[in-house]
Amino acid sequence: MRFPAILHRVGLFACLLLVVSCFLPWMYFADSNIITEAQKTFTGFTTYQNQYGKPGKLLSLIAIVVFVLMLLPKIWAKRANLFITALGVGYAIKTFVLFTSCYNAYCPEKRAGIYIMLLSTILLLVTAVFPDLKLEKEKKD
Repeated sequence: MRFPAILHRVGLFACLLLVVSCFLPWMYFADSNIITEAQKTFTGFTTYQNQYGKPGKLLSLIAIVVFVLMLLPKIWAKRANLFITALGVGYAIKTFVLFTSCYNAYCPEKRAGIYIMLLSTILLLVTAVFPDLKLEKEKKD
């Protein structure tokens, strides 16, 4: 099997992993102002009083669009895929910094979901750099 073909399959798996990671626990805040234990655990879709937003929506949308573009055998799809994955990595880094930052002397406990989210977006960027595309040779008349 060729290297781009292997990366293509890894990229498809990373898209699915990114969507799954948005449902996993990202952070645990031991804040005394948060009353219930369920509200202290943040995911990509749930935060306390929606103060951090829902980054899982945009990350899931990016994963779905990248998945579709990876399946299209067109050069424009591969270029668009590179652009979208670069935006996704930037947004993932911003989200990682936002969620893992301390506030009011409360430092959150990082859970596996936030690391999986960051790793899968970086993996998507690497797979977009090396697309599995066979170019046709031009015919000379």
